[in-house]
Amino acid sequence: MKKSFTRRNFLRTTALTSTGAILAGCNTETNENNSEQGFKLNENPLKLGVMTYTLAENWDIDTIIKNLTETGYKSVELRTTHAHGVEVSLSSAERAEVKKRFEDSALEEISLASAFQYHYADKDELRKNIEGTKEYTLLAEDIGATSIRVFPNAIPEGVPEEQTFKQIGKSLAEVGEFAYDHGVRIKVCVHGQGTARVPVIKKIIDYSESPHVYVNWNCNLSDTEGEGLEYNFNMLKDRIISLHIHELWDERYPYRKLFKLLADSGFKGYCNAEIDGNDEDPIRLMRYYRALFLALQNAY
Repeated sequence: MKKSFTRRNFLRTTALTSTGAILAGCNTETNENNSEQGFKLNENPLKLGVMTYTLAENWDIDTIIKNLTETGYKSVELRTTHAHGVEVSLSSAERAEVKKRFEDSALEEISLASAFQYHYADKDELRKNIEGTKEYTLLAEDIGATSIRVFPNAIPEGVPEEQTFKQIGKSLAEVGEFAYDHGVRIKVCVHGQGTARVPVIKKIIDYSESPHVYVNWNCNLSDTEGEGLEYNFNMLKDRIISLHIHELWDERYPYRKLFKLLADSGFKGYCNAEIDGNDEDPIRLMRYYRALFLALQNAY
């Protein structure tokens, strides 16, 4: 029998339809939530900084502090010879002023990057680099820098490899102990011709026989050689106090896996971006870089 259409029927139909729509909406929301149950937000991501080579090589101290603060970066590694002017030639008063400017900023850590290296077969050249490191250590102490980057940095022709590795290790021990006495840490970079490989750096660390020699992980493609990234990382994980990270879009390097290894190891240092960018809008570039850095750690 055909039902008559009344206002009561209209209201009843409308109510049922609306209820169904609401329930459907709830089901949709539930499905969306279920689809995201596999994602876990990382609320404790690694910390990001800048190595002034090459992005910030033309920035003075004020520009460094301004740009890093504006973009959420927490540390800076000041590479010698750059526009910041933090060099051993600074007077005591100038060093105190540099220290105050960084202490008054939002940055959490500053460190120094030298060009000192200990592979030289010439003993006078070797001694020059060792004593130069000690002088640089006093600069670091005066301005409140926590560490100094140094190099291995090659294997001289005509010299047995192991002899060079031992020489580098013993040199690092000398400057490492000196730095320790001044509240500064020496970190050797995984860098150089024939020395930019993790097993070589492990040998050098072992030859140092010092607990006060540390490592700056450099994110070289060779980190994945041999038995792989995790195996190589584990060789040095107890000595790594900082990193240089490069182009995060480069899929040849397993940054996501590295960041997970660092987090699992309890790493508390800084990942300092060593990237090009002088010809671009640096603030925009730094924001995009930081966003990708966090995304690779399931964070934002």
